[in-house]
Amino acid sequence: MLLLSRSTMLPKLATPDRGPLENVGRRGASRLRLSIPARLITTTETQMCVLLDLSRTGARIGLARPINEGASGYLRIEGMEMFVTAIRRTAGIDGGTNGLAFDLPIAHDAVVAMRHYAASFERRKREDLRDQVRRWVTGCN
Repeated sequence: MLLLSRSTMLPKLATPDRGPLENVGRRGASRLRLSIPARLITTTETQMCVLLDLSRTGARIGLARPINEGASGYLRIEGMEMFVTAIRRTAGIDGGTNGLAFDLPIAHDAVVAMRHYAASFERRKREDLRDQVRRWVTGCN
């Protein structure tokens, strides 16, 4: 597996008149929008959270108590675990979000696998709700 430093993770775009451009925009990789459960583990606590989006270089999570910028920990998502550092924090009355940067980029295949997991997660959630309603309507608990 090829590991890249943060400075080499960003795509280099070339233009005929100006040569290579280092960083176009704020993102180093496109993001996949999701809404699946995850767990954030820091040295002081473990919190359940919701993975809102994912890319090869980072993620955005929603959680009850966002961690401070610069804080580090592990993000666990269905069989994956990544070391992360909080680079953004948005707090509100009912919780907030953290933008997280991965210590090392994850493989493109891992992002694709997470897309498949999210699709099946939503389907299973709908099926469970349908079964629950069916049991309630028929009086079977």
